[in-house]
Amino acid sequence: MLNYNAVKPGVAVIVDGEPYVCTWNNIMQKQQRRPVNQTKLRHLIRGNVIEYSFQQSDKLQEAEIGTKSAVFIFHDARKNEWVFHEAGDKSKRFSVEDEKVGDAGRFLKPNTEVETLSFDGKLFRVKLPIKVDLKVKEAPPNVRGNTAQGGSKIVTLETDTTINTPLFIEEGDVVRINTETGEYVERA
Repeated sequence: MLNYNAVKPGVAVIVDGEPYVCTWNNIMQKQQRRPVNQTKLRHLIRGNVIEYSFQQSDKLQEAEIGTKSAVFIFHDARKNEWVFHEAGDKSKRFSVEDEKVGDAGRFLKPNTEVETLSFDGKLFRVKLPIKVDLKVKEAPPNVRGNTAQGGSKIVTLETDTTINTPLFIEEGDVVRINTETGEYVERA
């Protein structure tokens, strides 16, 4: 059981029988009143956000989130699903809908190891590594001119996604990408 003040960003709790994760909190106390923990909670499965205030007398149950390692196999664009297998056992395949992988899926290449997060046996999110290394498939030639501001160009990666990189990146280079922001980090 958790106290009202233990609900902080990243902590998963059960509110009214539903699993939520805290994204923001503020413990406030007005003059002669009891302290209150104001929070913003995101539903783990549906993704909607609610505002909820926990009182000092509230006792909360922590949500048990299970994690498993999985390996990405391929993306089926016709069915809008991503196919994975459990790490260490290629015969145990499963598929996941687009919204559970999210926008970071554009940086997934075959045989990438990911983590799956589940609540009560229901998978609700696929978590990619924070940084991945991808090969540059197409890069326009460098342009001479004003580079005092550190010019950039758009390149195509091996996963057919495009990103903004510095001018010195060439075709065939391997670049490191932050999957949370979708930005170029460095040349690998």
